[in-house]
Amino acid sequence: MINIQTIKKHKGKIFILIFIIFTVYVIYDTYGVQPEKEKEVKEVKDVTTIEKKEETPKETKVLVDVKGEINTPGVYELTTNNTVMDAINKAGGLTKQSDTSNINLSKKLEDEMVIIVYSKSEIRKMEEEPKIECLPCNNACITEEDEKAKLDNNETEEAKTTGKVNINTADETQLQTLDGIGESKAKAIIEYRNKNGNFKTTEDIKNVSGIGDSVYEKIKDNITV
Repeated sequence: MINIQTIKKHKGKIFILIFIIFTVYVIYDTYGVQPEKEKEVKEVKDVTTIEKKEETPKETKVLVDVKGEINTPGVYELTTNNTVMDAINKAGGLTKQSDTSNINLSKKLEDEMVIIVYSKSEIRKMEEEPKIECLPCNNACITEEDEKAKLDNNETEEAKTTGKVNINTADETQLQTLDGIGESKAKAIIEYRNKNGNFKTTEDIKNVSGIGDSVYEKIKDNITV
């Protein structure tokens, strides 16, 4: 049983004890938990930093041979993040006789790559041939893949500008964006195009099996040739 007289006698000590306990609790709550929170924040930042580092393309050193109409031909060390244009600049830039019309200046470098810049006269000679071709050893030339990518990009830009689908170049997916053109009709359009060549006018699309006047009326304002 609690003795009231004892409590009264030692109430000063009890008050001091309570005050000490309360002070310790406040200090712990303020400084004891905070480091854990800071640790958690630091861990989140570290993870974010790691993810950003992983997203950055790895840079690898490469040796490229730059020759032709270049001020200082030779072998140069660059990285895989550099382009053909960077290599040309590293080699002192182009001569006045150079012609880069068949060179992909934005192409990323690869190890042991050979870059040949031709002269204007060499390009003219190539143009006299049925098809402009680079020497097999020239890794900087514009390839069929580059031309296709450029064509696809031009078609995309045209679609964004005009909002119309080019029925001579559109693939199945693009054709199916037209009202009334499903998978079967899209395939029929491409098959007709492959057999008969490009459409001369938009109305020629009615020559495709399954596409009559009613379908044409739906799509005529959204197609082009």
